[in-house]
Amino acid sequence: MSRELSQEIADAMFALSTPSRVQILCLLSGGPRTVGDLCEGLDMEQSAVSHQLRILREHQLVRADRVGRSRVYELASEHLIDLLSAAVDHVERSDPRSRRSRRGVQHRASSVDQR
Repeated sequence: MSRELSQEIADAMFALSTPSRVQILCLLSGGPRTVGDLCEGLDMEQSAVSHQLRILREHQLVRADRVGRSRVYELASEHLIDLLSAAVDHVERSDPRSRRSRRGVQHRASSVDQR
């Protein structure tokens, strides 16, 4: 693996290093959402959600489309669903006593069907 590629991967992993950003991606795995929808789903202030979305956009993990006066966010790639699912599997397998749930991470087929 080249240094450049490993740096790009590390940068993307940085964007996933905050629980709130992972939760945002999980919510977006169910389909596009407005900032208001995300605030409601996360029980977070709009300014905090917007800050996290800015980081996710900078790392090309989400994209936004303007609809009227609102921005609607969605995953930049369906591959992120696979990445999130693999991360959940890894964590669950690392601790067999874990009661963590897959809830919130949509499977690729159901996410594509919703669009």
